[in-house]
Amino acid sequence: MKFAIFGNTYQAKKSSHAETLFRILEEHDAEIFLCREFYHFLVSDMKLNIHPAGLFDGNNFSADMVISIGGDGTFLKAASRVGDKNIPILGINTGRLGFLADISPAEMEKTFNEIHTGQYSVEERSVLQLICDDKHLQCSPYALNEIAILKRDSSSMISIRTAINGAFLTTYQADGLIISTPTGSTAYSLSVGGPIIVPHSKTIAITPVAPHSLNVRPIVICDDWELTLDVESRSHNFLVAIDGRSETCKETTRLTIRKAPYAIKVVKRYDHIFFDTLRSKLMWGADNRI
Repeated sequence: MKFAIFGNTYQAKKSSHAETLFRILEEHDAEIFLCREFYHFLVSDMKLNIHPAGLFDGNNFSADMVISIGGDGTFLKAASRVGDKNIPILGINTGRLGFLADISPAEMEKTFNEIHTGQYSVEERSVLQLICDDKHLQCSPYALNEIAILKRDSSSMISIRTAINGAFLTTYQADGLIISTPTGSTAYSLSVGGPIIVPHSKTIAITPVAPHSLNVRPIVICDDWELTLDVESRSHNFLVAIDGRSETCKETTRLTIRKAPYAIKVVKRYDHIFFDTLRSKLMWGADNRI
C-alpha cells in the first residue's frame, strides 16, 4: 500500500513513535511518502535516519491511505489537506484526548497487520462549508469539527442573527456561536455545554458561547439545512475560526454555513466502538469515591 504521512512538528515527544511506525510500514513493504515539513522535523529535530519514497507539499499527493501521527489537531490538519480526495485517514494518537486519532502507539503493530489483511472499517464523517465574500476565509472554508463565530479579544459580546433555511431562529447575544458536526460535538462545542452527538446522526449542533440569557440553549438540526449568520459587534469586527484556524471578519460579512459536498473517511479498527471511547476518554461511569 501507498501511505502519505502527516505528523506533529511542534513537540518532539508527539513524534517519538514515528521511527516505530516507519519500521512497521517497511515490514509490510509499504510505499512511504512524507509531508515535507514533517520530514525536515524528523531529520533535523529528531535526528532520524529515514528514507521515504518521496516528499510532498500541501495537498499535492495521492495515496491509498493517509496516516496522521500526533493529536486531534494534527488529524484536523491532515483532513484539511485530504479534502475531497476520498482517501481514508488513520489517526495515531500521541497527544492527550484523541477522539479522532484513536489508535495508541501500542496498537500500531496490530493495527497495520489488520490493515494489511483488510480487516478494518472506514467511517464517513460530514464536513461543514463556510460561504462568504471574505477571500481569506474562502482559502480554506471546510471544517471537520466546527466553525466558530467569536468576539475579538476583550471586546464586549456580539449579536449573531441566525436563520435556518431562510427562517429566523433567534439573535444570540453571546461571546460566540459554535456550529459543529457530530465529529466536532466532542471538541469545542462540548467544552461550552453542547450535546454529544453520535458520528452518523446526520445533524449539526448550534451551541452559544457564554450567552447573555440563561434560557438560550444548544439546538440540533438536520445537516442538509443551511444557516445564515449576520453579526453585529461594537468593535465592528469579529473572529471566524474554522477548525481552529481563525480570521478577523468585518461585521458587514454575511456567513452561510452548509454541509460540504464531500465527506472525510476515517479508518477504524473493528473493536473501536464510539461508546467505548466515550467511557474511556470522558470517564463516564467512573466513581472517584471508590
